[in-house]
Amino acid sequence: MTINGEIYTKKIPPTESAKHVLIRTYSAGVHFGELVRHDGMEVELNNARRIWSWNGANTLSDIAEKGLKNVKESRISLTVKSIILTQAIEIIPLSHIALKSLNEVAEWTV
Repeated sequence: MTINGEIYTKKIPPTESAKHVLIRTYSAGVHFGELVRHDGMEVELNNARRIWSWNGANTLSDIAEKGLKNVKESRISLTVKSIILTQAIEIIPLSHIALKSLNEVAEWTV
């Protein structure tokens, strides 16, 4: 939103009731976390993880709605406090079931 030539963006404070979303980017992969800010193709997430590979869902829509059926064969990164994704091309709200399923996947790290 622009007021008197100044650009303002709505910030959503990270809370327990924060909106959890799944983000598909043009070149940085798939992430999920708490939506803090969305401005055009730029999205900021808190408490975010990157999904490297998954098993037990066909599409990102399936993941966002039903979660993963096979969490042991899926790979999701460790949690980062905050990330800004500059080329978000898909933003899908996560159901409670999906979020629970994604959080059950062990952190994939070295």
